[in-house]
Amino acid sequence: MAESGILLVDKPQGITSHDVVARTRRALGTRKVGHAGTLDPLATGLLIVGVEGATRLLTFIVGLGKTYRATIRLGQTTTSDDADGDIVGVASSEAIARVTEERIRAGVAALTGEISQIPSAVSAIKVDGKRAYDRVRAGEDVQLKARDVVISRFDVADVRRAEDAIELDVEVVCSSGTYIRALARDLGADLGVGGHLTMLRRTHVGRFEVAGAAVVDEIADATLTSPADAAALVLGRIDVPADTARDLRHGKRTDVPESFDGQRAAIDPDGELVGVVERRGSAMKSVMNMPERQR
Repeated sequence: MAESGILLVDKPQGITSHDVVARTRRALGTRKVGHAGTLDPLATGLLIVGVEGATRLLTFIVGLGKTYRATIRLGQTTTSDDADGDIVGVASSEAIARVTEERIRAGVAALTGEISQIPSAVSAIKVDGKRAYDRVRAGEDVQLKARDVVISRFDVADVRRAEDAIELDVEVVCSSGTYIRALARDLGADLGVGGHLTMLRRTHVGRFEVAGAAVVDEIADATLTSPADAAALVLGRIDVPADTARDLRHGKRTDVPESFDGQRAAIDPDGELVGVVERRGSAMKSVMNMPERQR
């Protein structure tokens, strides 16, 4: 059986997140593999993959905040809001010339903080059980509902001008569920010239970072982060004695060895992850138990 743990993969451009899962299954010889947070084929960077029992941790990882580096091209709109789509609108050189850096800063500021965002129609969001991008490819007019997201930081690192377009290199720190393609689209619309994404790289998911992540050809030899270390990084840890660990695994409420709010990763004396515990008044109870490792 494959080792249980969290695998950090630096996804290359041109393959899907599911392709990475399939390669991981072949490389590690197990079907029990999943990922937290889809990256489009255009995008590169950090994909968090769970293996064996650690797939149970993915539900606690998927909602973490994300950090991206991206390039936005102002002056063109596409069917998918990124460079994989067909160009459907081109701004005039006069309109491009009217986009000053002051206007760009104002547009970026308007898209920072708590905002309501309509995801790109060409997305993996399900509409009546079918992926939105499949409906779009079938010729349907897909209208997705707006969702509230938080853009903690939207920084412009560089501005490059040409007669027919303006390219912005940006860094975005955002809540889970944010579509960077939609930010590019909405910034371009606000400036009256249209916009789409030409490059996207995810550098962080919560406290996990792409530095040191395995490339897809090295998955078989990659070091996995243990479930205990991964859960502690996401939730913080609480160390429990052996008898408490046993009771938690049996679904019992136990005393709280130290004060905490919310959820924590419960670690037994052997350094194994018991599961995720939640405070219930003066007691705590496991809300997710890990499978016990065979010794």
